[in-house]
Amino acid sequence: QVQLVESGGGLVQAGGSLIVSCAASGRTLSIYAMGWFRQAPGMEREFVAAVKWSGGLTYYTDSVAGRFTISRDNAKNTVYLQMNSLKPDDTAVYYCATRWKFCSGSACGDASTYDYWGQGTQVTVSS
Repeated sequence: QVQLVESGGGLVQAGGSLIVSCAASGRTLSIYAMGWFRQAPGMEREFVAAVKWSGGLTYYTDSVAGRFTISRDNAKNTVYLQMNSLKPDDTAVYYCATRWKFCSGSACGDASTYDYWGQGTQVTVSS
């Protein structure tokens, strides 16, 4: 059992920056990777970024590569998503999720393979 709580969302102007956080509790020692996903109104949930818990390897979807940075602090059981050069198209509810099973490369972006999800935090980017 893992509990995830996101925080840090809000309203930001286009071109600005924002950091969202996800704190994990429970069986955190079993975590293999943590990921960030987002869902805009009327749209499908999409992968944003993932980080492996032990080695820190990261993966990004093409639309955010170079603008977003995912990181984790194992001692704090927390994962972060630093978002720079934000665009209105980045507006969505951002969710963090925990994966227990092994994954490699882009396979870590498959939402169906993640085990636990947070409630989400709203990020709104104005023009």
